[in-house]
Amino acid sequence: METWDSASPAVLLTPAQMAEADRLAVASGVSGATLMANAGGAVAREIESRWTPRPVTVLCGPGNNGGDGFVIAAALRAARWPVTLTLLGDASRLSGDAARFFAAWNAPVAEPEPACLKGAGLVVDALFGAGLNRTIDGVAAELLHAVRDAGAPVVAVDIPSGVDGATGEVRGVAAPAALTVTFFRMKPGHLLLPGRGLCGDVVIADIGIPEEAARASGARAWANRPGLWRLPPPGVADHKYSRGHVLVVGGGMSGAARLAARGARRAGAGLVSLFCPPQVFTVCAADAPGTLVFPAKDAADETVFRELLADPRRNAVVIGPGHGEPPRLRRRVLDILAARRACVLDADVFSAFAEAPASLFRAVAGAGPVVLTPHEGEFARLFPDLSGDRLTRARAAAERAGAVVALKGADTVIAAPDGCAAVNANAPPWLATAGAGDVLAGIIAAFLAQGMAAAAAAAAAVWLHGAAAGRFGPGLIAEDLPETLPAVLRALGGGAGAN
Repeated sequence: METWDSASPAVLLTPAQMAEADRLAVASGVSGATLMANAGGAVAREIESRWTPRPVTVLCGPGNNGGDGFVIAAALRAARWPVTLTLLGDASRLSGDAARFFAAWNAPVAEPEPACLKGAGLVVDALFGAGLNRTIDGVAAELLHAVRDAGAPVVAVDIPSGVDGATGEVRGVAAPAALTVTFFRMKPGHLLLPGRGLCGDVVIADIGIPEEAARASGARAWANRPGLWRLPPPGVADHKYSRGHVLVVGGGMSGAARLAARGARRAGAGLVSLFCPPQVFTVCAADAPGTLVFPAKDAADETVFRELLADPRRNAVVIGPGHGEPPRLRRRVLDILAARRACVLDADVFSAFAEAPASLFRAVAGAGPVVLTPHEGEFARLFPDLSGDRLTRARAAAERAGAVVALKGADTVIAAPDGCAAVNANAPPWLATAGAGDVLAGIIAAFLAQGMAAAAAAAAAVWLHGAAAGRFGPGLIAEDLPETLPAVLRALGGGAGAN
């Protein structure tokens, strides 16, 4: 795949990579105390810019996250906010910069119990950061349950306590935040569910870590957004063939293939051919005059399909949506892969190869660019043994399949065989509608046909798909997505995207 820049603002750092970035910052001459002071000061400024002074309870943990909390408490008190500070654990066990900032707090410290929240108009959650590696229980769990029940807005320092920064999973309990202030770069847990749903607004604060620390961190994940990829800009000398020719291989459920074809056309493919069984030719031919429709001669005919595939101008293929007929589908997929066409394998493909996924992966190994687009149920058919969080599973699947995998969902993960991955977070709830995935398959194929690398094509298509749904709003149906796509492309600057 094309290289994504590890120093990009879109890069996601795991907690371990963030710790390495901190270490590199200190090695470059930025003191740990300066980093902590900058972090706490950034959170305090965000609070003061959003809320008027009110009683605030600052919940501090025993590590550096708690140290940030001590700085926040001092800053708000200096700004004449009524502050209650509580510390989880024994103050004598604090160390390093956290101990230094706690020592500067010359005011009472409340017990870490629900009573410390009484009368609070705001709660600062500085108990545990993104690096939490255990399940929250005991006093900490009781305190977070009380925060959830209190009803006051919560500001999370780094990430809501209880959310795993690497996976987005909740370790025991977590209190939803209205605002999360994180530092230097986002973590995967800010975008992966359920963590994303608990973070509220996420602000990334510059605390003085050198930009080079991101490149040196070894990061392999990014937030999916424009700038991570660039759409191929149309040239003045382009013609329909130079903009790519997508072949959609349909089946008896013709609506899915027609949606894929419409998505491909709106995403810029110069031509789209739709191959279909003879019994649905009339409805396919009547659907959109700009789509070239080719029917099989009869129910057993494969000659037309093979003739279409043999034409090198048809340089990207979509197969699976509404196809049915597993034995025939398997043969056609293997023919497409043998022809080395760029392709999107979707929907029924995953059921067709569920009994023998290795045969698919062997064929992919000698093929052109391939993108697999399963949702969770389809993913389990091809990769029943893979477990863990979505980012881990998508990466493992991409490596095994030798293909880009777009694991679809509200937090779609696009993973390449080399371990690079993007996490998408712009999909609105109303995108969960029948046929939306068929449109996505067509958009990806259009970008492949225009020469984009497979991972970039999939990432761009997923983001644009979500952006189109968000632009249309509630009431969306799949047919609306292709028609809304041009407005999103125009907003990106003529379709070229940002860089």
